[in-house]
Amino acid sequence: MAEANCEALLVTRLVNARYLTGFTGSAGLLLVLPDAVVLTTDGRYRDQAAEQLAEARVEARVEVRATVAGQHEVLAAAAGGITRLGLEAESVTWAQQRRFASDVFAGADLVPTEGLVEDLRRVKDAGEIDRIAEAARIADEALAAVRPLLGQGVTEREVALGLDYEMRRLGADGSSFETIVAAGPNGAKPHARPTDRRIAPGELVVIDFGAIVDGYCSDMTRTFCVGEPSEDIALRMAAVVKESQREGVASVKAGVRGREVDETCRTVIADAGWGDAFIHGTGHGVGLEIHEAPRVASTSDDVLAAGHVVTVEPGVYLAEHGGVRIEDTVVVTDNGCRILTNAPKELLV
Repeated sequence: MAEANCEALLVTRLVNARYLTGFTGSAGLLLVLPDAVVLTTDGRYRDQAAEQLAEARVEARVEVRATVAGQHEVLAAAAGGITRLGLEAESVTWAQQRRFASDVFAGADLVPTEGLVEDLRRVKDAGEIDRIAEAARIADEALAAVRPLLGQGVTEREVALGLDYEMRRLGADGSSFETIVAAGPNGAKPHARPTDRRIAPGELVVIDFGAIVDGYCSDMTRTFCVGEPSEDIALRMAAVVKESQREGVASVKAGVRGREVDETCRTVIADAGWGDAFIHGTGHGVGLEIHEAPRVASTSDDVLAAGHVVTVEPGVYLAEHGGVRIEDTVVVTDNGCRILTNAPKELLV
């Protein structure tokens, strides 16, 4: 906070409040003072907030008020004497800022801050990595259970529902994001939503999904084909993306910039003549959110560090043939990385 030129910080992003305190409620404001922490929420979370902060061993004062106005009164009193109060610029609305400035914290200068908590979240500790690894393990098992369905004439939606069910059955809190199952031409859309289209023999199927364990996400993509591909180009697409992904994972280590990993993956695909068909960044950070820092993209200046958890997910997308994407979630180490997603990458089912 000193580097951000503020004496205290009002945390309005709930995911950041969770990271700092363990609180998982859907409503709350966290005031971080030089020598104290105050969490305000409503009556729905009276007991939950106290229990979760105790479990996380966070010493904080929990103040429950029925209304937002009442919560603001608590915060105003707690921040008395603070002359410079930091706000999370990317999560505070214009209306909130005006209310804070004119009413709640009228005696303080409000300082916009960026990334104070997010920067702390970049490097995962052992407990966080264990949770992501468990989420990845559950996803691996779910895919193993559902993969045989691909050859039974099921729809994209049925495969997606099967994965979501299996992850829950295996102990996940839920899915990291809406599961993607995209067959045939739908696979050329990187974020296609599952439809009632039946998966036909010989076509490519892109499956992108992840599990959540204790708030932490996993992320994995595999591409399959039911039987022999109906087009020879599908085999070449799969081979090129597999090589690109393998080279990208091999380039990950502490001290490497995100754009260097992206360039490694992109060069393999460009050399195959499909540079224009790789239409998204190579990867992203994973943690309490499915997309967080650092970024692995051509525009990224982020430097990877030990403890970062990122994805490596190159792809080739051809409207007339479908798509291929292969993705792993990895933990950056000083000398390389550790792969957390271990489902097989063989194309043929």
